[in-house]
Amino acid sequence: MRRRRVGKREILADPKYNSKTVAKFINMVMERGKKSTAETIVYGAFDIVKQKLNEPDALKIFHKAID
Repeated sequence: MRRRRVGKREILADPKYNSKTVAKFINMVMERGKKSTAETIVYGAFDIVKQKLNEPDALKIFHKAID
């Protein structure tokens, strides 16, 4: 008897920007299950982008970079 198929898991949005694409990006950066470290890296990079480009919303720039 075979077991049933496992369904796809829903990716939860990240807590800071409430975006699923940022959450997927954090999961791609993550190594060895260290999610908090990956979040620190990604959010730190967003802060650097905000400062360098004088843009108040780093999420817009992130979406432009993905597209």
